[in-house]
Amino acid sequence: MDLKSIENIVSLCKRRGFIFQSSEIYGGIGSTWDYGPLGTEMKKRIKDDWWQSIVTKRSNVVGMDSSILMHPKVWEASGHVSNFHDPMVDCKKCKSRYRSDHINLEKPCKKCGNTDWTEPRQFNLMFQTTIGPINEEGNITYLRPETAQGIFVNFNNVQTTARQKIPFGIAQIGKAFRNEITTGNFLFRTREFEQMEMEYFIHPDESSRWLDFWNQERLDWFLRLGIKKNKLRLRAHGKDELAHYSSACYDVEYEFPFGWSELEGIADRGTYDLDQHNEFTKKKLSYFDPKTNRRFTPAVVETSAGVDRTFLTCLVDAYTEEEVRGENRTLLKLSPKIAPTTCAVFPLVNKNGLPELAEKIVEETRKQFSSFFDQGGSIGRRYRRQDEAGTPFGVTVDHETIENGTVTLRERDSMKQIRISQDKICEAINEKIIS
Repeated sequence: MDLKSIENIVSLCKRRGFIFQSSEIYGGIGSTWDYGPLGTEMKKRIKDDWWQSIVTKRSNVVGMDSSILMHPKVWEASGHVSNFHDPMVDCKKCKSRYRSDHINLEKPCKKCGNTDWTEPRQFNLMFQTTIGPINEEGNITYLRPETAQGIFVNFNNVQTTARQKIPFGIAQIGKAFRNEITTGNFLFRTREFEQMEMEYFIHPDESSRWLDFWNQERLDWFLRLGIKKNKLRLRAHGKDELAHYSSACYDVEYEFPFGWSELEGIADRGTYDLDQHNEFTKKKLSYFDPKTNRRFTPAVVETSAGVDRTFLTCLVDAYTEEEVRGENRTLLKLSPKIAPTTCAVFPLVNKNGLPELAEKIVEETRKQFSSFFDQGGSIGRRYRRQDEAGTPFGVTVDHETIENGTVTLRERDSMKQIRISQDKICEAINEKIIS
């Protein structure tokens, strides 16, 4: 059975150490989350896989890591100061705040039933802060609402030092911040989040071609993470949905328990960003083509995915409940490439030297992948615990291991077990991961 409610994931994440409420011992703070031991490992694996697919395997995409704090003029030039708004209304009775484009103002407030609303007004989503000890207007800047502008303002620096020729991309992974009016659905909409973005610089005449190319590339990446094909779709934005910088945009969407929602945006940003920074700085953010002996401003196709939304999608998609021999089993059918632990090793009993032998196997397997030693409770309970944590393989050390050097290798999804030599564990697991 697939996941019916996001609350099941929230509970599992707390129980197994994927995600904790931020500042929980102080009562928590809304829509902010801390990644626990398993969550940290899985998040890193997702980011590593994205980096491998976007940067490492491509000769014409390079990486960078820009600062969260930037000159405030950056956000004026980019249009975020004047255009990065959402329409907001308040319930006059309970003071609850909503995005007016997300609710029906003819219906009563969900919290108190009142039907008296304030007039819609625009609310800028950027977090404002100050640089230096004095809170004055001249010291105001913003926490970046996207990582992309750090790439655009460094276009000349990167292009010349990396000696890249168009078409080429600049990618980065980093934190971004948006003071959302309404948050919710666990990790889906938060005020602090992490982005995986790539700006692909091209000749303006080739925008349509490269938009199609990256649409397919990005959809395929989610499929390679093991996400179900029937739960993914590519949806074109309507004209009324386009951001101020975009002339065309597609979303990779996933069907969550709360409906179809965006995982990643692939946008034709045209020459908007470089043109704006050209105008504000009077610097030439342009490209000289030695073939035509002409200089031009490159257009951009952007791919922008949320790390946290991808993480949530992988959990939701992998969550499974089933009945096994009259008992309920909850498991995460995570792809081995992103599962936080690849292999758990269990001594069948906690005596006769089996725990010590199991610990040696853990040390050996850790040379190739993440392994975990688990000796608490019955073997069945330990299997269930690791199934729920998404661990794809289990190795049981028993008396036969002492006698003939063999162990039991168990697969999470099928629960099938085979007997193999203990010195073949890594080889067998790697073969299964590849297949």
